[in-house]
Amino acid sequence: MISISELEKYKGTTPMPDDFDEYWDRALMEMNSTEMNVSMTEADLRCPNTKCFDLYYTGVGGSRVYAKYLRPEKVNGKIPAVIMFHGYSDSSGDWFDKLSFVQAGFAVFAMDCRGQGGKSEDTGSVKGTTLNGHFIRGLEDENPDKLLFRNIYLDTAELAKIAINTDIVDETQVYVNGGSQGGALALACAALEPKIKKAAVMYPFLSDFQKVLETGGTRGAYVELKEYFRDFDPRHERESWIFNKLGYIDIKNLAQRVKSEVLMFTGLIDDSCPAVTQYAVYNNLNCKKRHIIYPEYGHEFLRGAADMVLKFFLEVQ
Repeated sequence: MISISELEKYKGTTPMPDDFDEYWDRALMEMNSTEMNVSMTEADLRCPNTKCFDLYYTGVGGSRVYAKYLRPEKVNGKIPAVIMFHGYSDSSGDWFDKLSFVQAGFAVFAMDCRGQGGKSEDTGSVKGTTLNGHFIRGLEDENPDKLLFRNIYLDTAELAKIAINTDIVDETQVYVNGGSQGGALALACAALEPKIKKAAVMYPFLSDFQKVLETGGTRGAYVELKEYFRDFDPRHERESWIFNKLGYIDIKNLAQRVKSEVLMFTGLIDDSCPAVTQYAVYNNLNCKKRHIIYPEYGHEFLRGAADMVLKFFLEVQ
């Protein structure tokens, strides 16, 4: 068991590739040259005092990406916006759980990750096996630009640009929110779009892949990493190459680019996204930040956290 004092100093094991910043600068150039072709139609949900829309845009590689867009029916002046991201292999879910933010006066954007459980498509092709999961998809290709999560991260930044440029949105009050994979995507979005003002992040996934393998006791999505080594590199002969490649999409590496204020939540007995890997994210943040710890909680509903997130977003700086 790692002590709290050790956790508070830990910055991660997975390497950062030497060309990490160049990699993401090049990716952003590709994103910025992509014609987004935004389309929006009113959704079939009719809700009092709320307008709901199905929003589509084109991501890098030509994939059409879907997001729910909700706003108050009557808007006077500019309003803040929250961009929401979902858990691994899931979708943006129901409209219902976005309505609390709308009632509080926010516009809401909720993205479906390409190739996962929602309406966004993944039209890309990669070399080699993809096993069962997404975060290792593209790993076998020599070109790190083929990593699927590179494009998913860019999709988040593209949606942020759409939100920032929406006529009713105050571009100085655009926030991101999510848990697990959604927490990772919120941080990626803030890392790639410097206009994001605040990020509320719960137990982020996709952090410190090498440490995840070393801990050995995780369940859920990270099991795919163990199975990958077992099936395709059983003697770990390519371990250094694999972790260097995954370093391009490791959230603890991207955390160093985040400029927004961050409110982060961690359960110390999390056996899906080990607490040590979450501390690696937090300790690499060089922005205004606050870490809320739940000693007896794991990867689950955190009592009181949703209220803290709402208060965090309602605080005007």
